[in-house]
Amino acid sequence: MNTSIRPPQAAVDSTRSLMSISDQEFEALRTLIYQRFGINLTEQKRSLLVGRLQKLLRTKGFRTFQDYYAFLQKDASGQALSELINLISTNYTYFNREKDHFDYFYQTALPAVVTRLKQQNRKDLRVWCAGCSTGEEPYTLLMLMAEFLGSDYRNWDAGILATDISERVLSIARNGVYPEERVRQVPEQLRHKYFSKRQDGQFEVRSDLRREATFRRFNLMNNQFPFKKPFQIIFCRNVMIYFDQPTRDALVHRFHQSTEPGGYLFIGHSETLGRNHDLYNYLIPAAYQKGDTA
Repeated sequence: MNTSIRPPQAAVDSTRSLMSISDQEFEALRTLIYQRFGINLTEQKRSLLVGRLQKLLRTKGFRTFQDYYAFLQKDASGQALSELINLISTNYTYFNREKDHFDYFYQTALPAVVTRLKQQNRKDLRVWCAGCSTGEEPYTLLMLMAEFLGSDYRNWDAGILATDISERVLSIARNGVYPEERVRQVPEQLRHKYFSKRQDGQFEVRSDLRREATFRRFNLMNNQFPFKKPFQIIFCRNVMIYFDQPTRDALVHRFHQSTEPGGYLFIGHSETLGRNHDLYNYLIPAAYQKGDTA
């Protein structure tokens, strides 16, 4: 952490009720969050922002949100912004969430991609889980990939890239340890094959599967994605609900540029590209395919 920039150490009464935020302070913070992370905090989210930040402000001795905003602007290390996104992002998920997508992935999308790659004498299976949260989604995809390819999996350049803006959730994902309620939806045979039950009752993803996941911190608001090769399958579910329409459109355009012709994009069931969206073809709810010659 950069220790050259320190927050003010003024004494603050931590027993006070909800801290107040002025219109100017809220606008400054919401603009910063929008510009850096694409998250659109409407007026209805004002109390949520205050609620999630007030403990941090009091712990570090900030008297006002303006003081905190000034600190964010001065912190060249990026640590303060990382701490901010860790606090305001919502990361709720579990294994096999929105199961119909995983069924379609296993029964339709993955077989089509594998067949196409074999026809092209290729074995580079590229799957990206964007906004991977605490890792349940990428590990679910990896289990299905391992099941589908079987013993031939080791002959493929496969695995999965899993990214998120929050280093806190990435740490949990890399560790691969989950309470029982998070793995309850995993079929028993897969749970037995890919997890170990610990003495504390939690379930740990087996090390050979964990090694197939590459977890990286990545901001989807980057104007250009740095990937050298496109992906055949991209999962970005329940991420765009936090974005306004222009931000969503720009992100989908970047996804399209990073998708191989014939590749797939999965988004959350509460999200949509619209059936008339001209970059991907609609398949099933919240699942789309790029044209073969796009």
